[in-house]
Amino acid sequence: MPREAEPSLNEKQFVLQALQDSIRLDGRELEQYRPLELTFGDQYGVADVTLGKTRVLAKASAELTVPYADRPLDGIFNIATELSPMTSPAFEVNRPTETEVLISRLLEKTVRRSGALDTESLCLVAGQKCWSIRVDVHVLSHDGNLIDAACFAVVAALRHFRKPDTSMEGGVLTVYTPAEREPVPLSWLHSPFCVTWSFFGEDGDIAVLDATWMEEQVSSGSCTISLNKHGEICQIAKLGGVPVEAVSLLQCTNVALIKAKDMSSKLDRWLTEDAKRRDKGGLLAELSAENDRVPDI
Repeated sequence: MPREAEPSLNEKQFVLQALQDSIRLDGRELEQYRPLELTFGDQYGVADVTLGKTRVLAKASAELTVPYADRPLDGIFNIATELSPMTSPAFEVNRPTETEVLISRLLEKTVRRSGALDTESLCLVAGQKCWSIRVDVHVLSHDGNLIDAACFAVVAALRHFRKPDTSMEGGVLTVYTPAEREPVPLSWLHSPFCVTWSFFGEDGDIAVLDATWMEEQVSSGSCTISLNKHGEICQIAKLGGVPVEAVSLLQCTNVALIKAKDMSSKLDRWLTEDAKRRDKGGLLAELSAENDRVPDI
């Protein structure tokens, strides 16, 4: 299995020494994110997220299927993650790496198991018909902190997605095309976001937010905190590495809440802007045209 080229000993020592002096290579503060950008596609449910030089594309889709036998009143919701060789020579097609499995599990716990999406609203006919919602996550560029970027992309894609409208008359299920009826958004309950900390030093006493690829290579541990803007923690993943004091973890959680609120407000703003852009010839344009026709008194 191919391996990615590791930083040299001099590079590692340089990064560690700089972090001990509270200096990062890109000039950020220790608790500062890289610039976060979001672009929606022409279709509903396509979100292109850029975090510094890390870029993740998420695409949501829906299809009619049969619900699971043990969950006849629930729809189906899955997240699929793909890390291609285009992203890094360490990734291979159809051979999931530890990083890919880790991202998939964290996204699963953060978004699906936290109940962010109301799966009961996806059921159309109990035990017979339901919507199956799938989000495909493609990593286009890897420069560290894939988890936070992927989580933001998944949440953005799901909140932006619209599924076809349906109706039930006389036991007959009808699925309408976008031309017949306006597609409807998913039943969304809350927006969880991942905030990942990296720890440096033998004792893990230096905590850094949103580590780059170079910083990840020299870190001695990491911790991902998933929470929403209300402070409800969905999960905390501390997978190996140096132990971290409880007080430090609480401080990290407090900062993570501030970052989650900031991500939530940014996403709300981008969704509102996209809705206005798409509604230029719709209801907003019709209302503005009526206002223009009102004579001055």
